[in-house]
Amino acid sequence: MSIRPVLESRAAQPTMEGAGVHLHRAFGFHKPSELDPFLLFDDFRNEDPAHYAQGFPWHPHRGIETITYVLSGSVEHGDSLGNRGLLGAGDVQWMTAGSGIMHQEMPKGNAKGQMHGFQLWANLPSSLKMTAPRYQDVKAPDIPEVIDDDGTVVRVVVGTFWGRRGPVDGIAADPQYLDISVPPGVKKTLPVDTYRRAFAYVFEGSGAFADASQPRGVLLEKEVMGQEVNIRDMSGDRTLIRFGTGDEVTVQAGENGIRFLLVSGAPIAEPVAWHGPIVMNTGEELQQAMRELRNGTFIKPAH
Repeated sequence: MSIRPVLESRAAQPTMEGAGVHLHRAFGFHKPSELDPFLLFDDFRNEDPAHYAQGFPWHPHRGIETITYVLSGSVEHGDSLGNRGLLGAGDVQWMTAGSGIMHQEMPKGNAKGQMHGFQLWANLPSSLKMTAPRYQDVKAPDIPEVIDDDGTVVRVVVGTFWGRRGPVDGIAADPQYLDISVPPGVKKTLPVDTYRRAFAYVFEGSGAFADASQPRGVLLEKEVMGQEVNIRDMSGDRTLIRFGTGDEVTVQAGENGIRFLLVSGAPIAEPVAWHGPIVMNTGEELQQAMRELRNGTFIKPAH
């Protein structure tokens, strides 16, 4: 077994999308090969409805898949195929845009006005760029949750972990998407397939991820439970951790525990031509998509 080294630890950056939704972007629109097959990751979290209520009005997608995971509040969605729905707390939606879809997403707060969710974009290989669009909506009770003896809780959103399989399937990138909570002071080692790109996104508490490049250990400015441990850095709320190769990730939870997403997927390793919500392989394909948007042929008839 080999620990994946921490290549980079960085804070998600504030930005605005849609009709003025305030969010934090962990990565996107920069070096798409870095976390191939993943293209973009947004954390939309707010307690002020004025910062999210206008939502994401009608916009196109082609050539990608998106996963939306709601933690609090809800998201109403609709699309050009006539689908309508509501994602509540704990629910997940995986949308395969494929050949093209127009949709909208309108976030709404809970009783306290709080809204929190994530959206991840995964690329499609050239062979599936023009596949038929589809949705997979999954309700919170249908997502398996595994509790280990030390109190670690893992929600298996996509993929297989500790003998449980997530409800979303048929995804081109064959990803693993886990929501992991580790109790205070617990050190946990988690398996990750060697051949996948992987990242963690910390969104509650704090902790430290082991780093094989520092075999003698690093003394932290803020020690973890008073111990000197083999770690690179403390990671807190809204922190992205990008890992190198290996087959396991080790995390030491801080004094308040840590909750993070652990996401991995097989690289596609194809050229990327990207403009906003449309991701193709060549500039010519991108230009064709833009022409079709202008002339009204972007949405393809169902076969």
